[in-house]
Amino acid sequence: MATATKVYQWSRLPREKVREGVSRTAFRGDSAMMVMNWLEPGMEKKPHSHPFEQLAFILSGRVRFEIGDDVVEVGPGEVVRIPPDVIHCGEAIGDEVAVNLDVFAPVRADYLHLTEYQEPDFL
Repeated sequence: MATATKVYQWSRLPREKVREGVSRTAFRGDSAMMVMNWLEPGMEKKPHSHPFEQLAFILSGRVRFEIGDDVVEVGPGEVVRIPPDVIHCGEAIGDEVAVNLDVFAPVRADYLHLTEYQEPDFL
């Protein structure tokens, strides 16, 4: 028997503090995951890579992304692709909190704890 379709609101989902100036929450399906990030001015950059393709959409504020050898500034309504296994990082620029929605495919097992509230949806 299928479970009823549920609607969630980003502002009501459990939020994880990643480090000073960075917090996030997530929502997933079977094959992809969305992660909402709040990036505060002055946050520390943390260059990293992962085997997931990442699509970043900026809802508000501005983010400077370093993606491999490229540096791009992305603002509201703009999107950028981060290929798998490329070293990258992002930081809020200006004096506004940047809100950034990332889409990952496939689902990141290391982020599943962010979607524990959804477990009944997959029974």
